[in-house]
Amino acid sequence: MATRLRSDLPAGTSRWAVRRAEWRSLGITDEEMARPKIAIVNSSSDLAACFAHLDGIVPVLKEAVREAGGLPFEIRTAAPSDFVTSAGAGGRYVLPTRDLIVNDIEVVIEGALLDGIICLSSCDKTAPAHIMAGGRLDVPTLLVACGYQRSALYEDGGPDIEDVFLHAGHTALGRTSAEDLLAMSESAIRGPGVCVGMGTANTMHMAAEGLGMTLPGTTPTRANGTTMWDAVRAGGRRIVEMVHEGLTARSVLTPAAVRNAVTLMLAVGGSINSVKHLQAIAVEAGLDLDVWRLYEELADKVPVITAVRPNGPHLIEQLDDAGGTRGVLAALAPLLDLDTVGATGRPLGELVAETPAPDPEFIRPLTDPFSRRPSIVILRGSLAAEGSIVKLPVDEERATHFRGPARCYTSREAAVEALAAGEVREGDVVVLRGMGLHGGPGMAMASAFVFALDGAGLGEKVAVVTDGQLSGLVNKGIVVGEVSPEAATGGPLGRVRDGDIISIDLDARTVDLEVLPETLADREVATAETLRTPGWLAAYDRTVTSPACGAVLARGECPVRSGPTSGGSR
Repeated sequence: MATRLRSDLPAGTSRWAVRRAEWRSLGITDEEMARPKIAIVNSSSDLAACFAHLDGIVPVLKEAVREAGGLPFEIRTAAPSDFVTSAGAGGRYVLPTRDLIVNDIEVVIEGALLDGIICLSSCDKTAPAHIMAGGRLDVPTLLVACGYQRSALYEDGGPDIEDVFLHAGHTALGRTSAEDLLAMSESAIRGPGVCVGMGTANTMHMAAEGLGMTLPGTTPTRANGTTMWDAVRAGGRRIVEMVHEGLTARSVLTPAAVRNAVTLMLAVGGSINSVKHLQAIAVEAGLDLDVWRLYEELADKVPVITAVRPNGPHLIEQLDDAGGTRGVLAALAPLLDLDTVGATGRPLGELVAETPAPDPEFIRPLTDPFSRRPSIVILRGSLAAEGSIVKLPVDEERATHFRGPARCYTSREAAVEALAAGEVREGDVVVLRGMGLHGGPGMAMASAFVFALDGAGLGEKVAVVTDGQLSGLVNKGIVVGEVSPEAATGGPLGRVRDGDIISIDLDARTVDLEVLPETLADREVATAETLRTPGWLAAYDRTVTSPACGAVLARGECPVRSGPTSGGSR
């Protein structure tokens, strides 16, 4: 019996007639109009290498969808790049674009009543946005990870984009010359695709496979490589099958699947941005699940079994060749729920049983990990009652305690200027505030200051505490990011004064301000002058929830967890 499609409008109705007129003008036949209608989500852009190859993928994907009996429609969304879209407004447009993409997809899928979604996922915000959209709309959804770029580091030992990013901070302090930085940037990137290393893009591609939202064995992968093209063709066929099977996103995005993804993130030392993205995915999928607490619960149970830059010495290409995400999941099997069913429709346990043993040089067994210390640490305390995050590498012994006087700034630029002027000294705790979801609005980037600190030779001698966000490539010193509640909504970070003592204890998982509560209560909140705009950022400011809720868009309370968030509090 033929599948009943929601896209099949009643023949003879006005909507059926006008849609048919539109589609007939495009050369679509009546037979094709009866097929499953598949949206190909293409976040293409000429602005960054991340997206440069996506337009070339679309024709091949369309052909695969048609061969499987579907009718493909390409749709476009915004395409944010951390290294390009961050130029304006201090990087405040980057995170909000994630949710803009989700809404872009909703408008098309629900407005046109399409039957399935296959997404070309590339730079940092596209993969979580694509999964969030699938979770919200609960239609069959599949991601194709479009791969990482060729880099000078892998090909001839030259600098990659991580080196350029790091040394740009050094240049601000005069440690790397502008000429040397120019030379580094000349050929660090050798082709299209996302940043190499365990930054947010590769992290979220792997998270998608851990959730079951990609086909197994397709992440991380080389852009325009054999595995990517195989995934494109197989994905085009599979999304049509998923529509016929009724395998929707919410049947894949279960609490067990999210728990598996968190386990994977801890095991590979994923980007700290995975915490808010997985929380946002859970919210959009209607799950009453506290992902932050999951990271806390699993932190000491999941050893780190890969060591890809910036966490350790290995390259993403080596992890890819050693078995990739599928190999990591096989190594993690005793810690996973193997009954979860992903986009293949098969239990994870069956897929793991068929997976070749990964290369133990790059994917260690649980009994011989790179580290038993957590790679992603959630801190709470008097400065961060709702949570904050620290990222730890696997290849060095880092101090686990830091206590020192606060030195407060309301922008990364002001902090870099103070650093250059010698105002920041060994033993200080630099507070970067007014950079959160509402303070920006949009969560400004604090990474440039962290790299400048490293350039000044103070990376291990000065701690940083901020309500701003950090690049997934940041892994220097003790940096406490995404402090919540943020300063702009009345959080304690806004009441810190120069000279106040801040104590950070990674073992106890705490970040505290050593000031009496009554003293703190009497202080006014010091915040930055907020960027004011009548456009998208203003709308975002009015509706965004706290990081504890994944920074999704909602009014008032987090839609799946009780208790107020910082949304709409000003």
